[in-house]
Amino acid sequence: MRFTLLFLSTFSSMFLFGQKIIDSLITEDGKILIYENRTWTYEHDRNFDGILNPMLHEQIVADTNINFVQTWDQDICYTSNLENDVNQIRDTFWLCLEDGESSAFKMPFDGRVTSSFGWRRGRNHNGTDIDLETGDTVRAAWSGKIRYAKYNTSGFGNLVIIRHYNGLETFYAHLSKHLVVPNQIVEAGDPIGLGGNTGHSYGSHLHFEVRFYDIPIDPEKIIDFEGKSVRDENLLVHRGLFRPGTSTTTTLATTTTSGAQYYRIRSGDTLSSIAARNRTTVSKICQLNGIRPTTVLQIGRNLRIR
Repeated sequence: MRFTLLFLSTFSSMFLFGQKIIDSLITEDGKILIYENRTWTYEHDRNFDGILNPMLHEQIVADTNINFVQTWDQDICYTSNLENDVNQIRDTFWLCLEDGESSAFKMPFDGRVTSSFGWRRGRNHNGTDIDLETGDTVRAAWSGKIRYAKYNTSGFGNLVIIRHYNGLETFYAHLSKHLVVPNQIVEAGDPIGLGGNTGHSYGSHLHFEVRFYDIPIDPEKIIDFEGKSVRDENLLVHRGLFRPGTSTTTTLATTTTSGAQYYRIRSGDTLSSIAARNRTTVSKICQLNGIRPTTVLQIGRNLRIR
């Protein structure tokens, strides 16, 4: 890729994401704006609001009355300042963990789980610890965009946070080195850092978290670390998901969760047949799922029907 350096003196008084723009680069992919803190973004991303899954966000905002927050901030871990309250969730939201841009899951590191999610040393351990050696390559679990990549003084040490197209964020802590920068697009399986022992860590390991709008989820509810795969590509997000012992998988053709009803698509199904079988209409199904009557149905995925 060719880069042409272009200094724009008018940028000296411009700010974006709270940082002064001091320079720019013209690239084949567009103009890059460079900030005083050595981070950067493409100019065409300057109005990016941080929402990578607009359909999901619209459903959440409609459900919670007072809006769940998901801003784009490269300097803090939790963009909601932990104000997103799981008890505000009244409905059930469907996330497809492996679809389209979110792509197939990749193991962040193929190592032994040494500590699980839950209460530990008088506080909640919000992730899964995976054993590794300093210098081992850590990879992106799903495709997405790097929101945070720097040293964190609150205990994470060198930390990378990725916001994914499926609506989740993942944290990768205690790294010895960053291999990515904020605003960078990554694919599932791309190297994002090297394992380490930085921050509040007792020996080299990867602290891996999965969060939904800053609310931590037990990664082992979503990921089979021994099988190196997701437990189910269909993730139903409801208040119970954030409580110990709650199952996240569905096996029946029709499932009811927290008042919402879902139908798992099978071979030969059409929107018309699903609507007739469940005494609803095609237009209602389309409205609930943000799809069109012409949308191709994927076998195994869940459609909300109530």
